[in-house]
Amino acid sequence: MSDKHTENLADPAGTDKSGAELIGPDASLLIVDDDGPFLRRLARAMETRGFSVEAAESVAEGIAKSKAKPPKFAVVDLRLGDGNGLDVIQAIRQWRDDTRIVVLTGYGNIATAVTAVKLGALDYLAKPADADDIFAALTQRPGEKAEVPENPMSADRVRWEHIQRVYEMCERNVSETARRLNMHRRTLQRILAKRAPK
Repeated sequence: MSDKHTENLADPAGTDKSGAELIGPDASLLIVDDDGPFLRRLARAMETRGFSVEAAESVAEGIAKSKAKPPKFAVVDLRLGDGNGLDVIQAIRQWRDDTRIVVLTGYGNIATAVTAVKLGALDYLAKPADADDIFAALTQRPGEKAEVPENPMSADRVRWEHIQRVYEMCERNVSETARRLNMHRRTLQRILAKRAPK
């Protein structure tokens, strides 16, 4: 699996088209996320795929950078330390209406993600999102928009999915997963022992 993952990083599109062909002539990308390590990893991954990346760690910084140089592409986390990513999306739309925006959402933010799509975001992805998924969402065909789900997952299911993703990201290390999720280790072990909620 690690070989395949490395392959995906080398050939992000997985098609005959290069990253530059999928991105187009304007490769400006603004990434707004208050998780510094994730932001830096994603910025590097997107640069290797052909984007010219600007990074921001707050709503205020995201709005300022989008005003100074309105991007063609944007990846915005909805939950930021100083406010809501929806404010950044609205600001981007104020200065440029053709920006292709993908929102990142943690567990419990499905309703907000739906609002983001209504504001013009192309898609929303659950965190922690894979760079290949983000690239694919940013470069999907013009006119495609995310479908607003009629029956979104329950909050318990979304939470469980998020915990499972973090657990896998931490290579199934319970202590590290508990630390990242800011929960007690025994609580996490009980959740992991249960079946997925519906």
